[in-house]
Amino acid sequence: MDRAEKLIQFLKDSPNDSFLKHALALEYVKAGDDMKAEIIFSEILKEHEDYVGSYYHLGKLHERKGELQPALNVYAKGMEIAKKVGDNHAFNELRSAWEELCEP
Repeated sequence: MDRAEKLIQFLKDSPNDSFLKHALALEYVKAGDDMKAEIIFSEILKEHEDYVGSYYHLGKLHERKGELQPALNVYAKGMEIAKKVGDNHAFNELRSAWEELCEP
């Protein structure tokens, strides 16, 4: 059983666990399945807006797909939430990613 399968099994017992969902999305990213990862990251942020770590990874996923405006939007929303919850580390990572896209 691979890591994704194990996480899916854990999620059967704890279907609302954002940490497990985030970990599963990262496994899909590693496997090159951006579509499944995007669905999960989006679900996490819809249900738990303050799960700050998912903003960065969802933004990067949009970047890889060439979707720059959606990436910028995700980073901006993530910065707003990171500031609101006082997560300066996440705020700085999101701002750095946002600024990198804004540079000519």
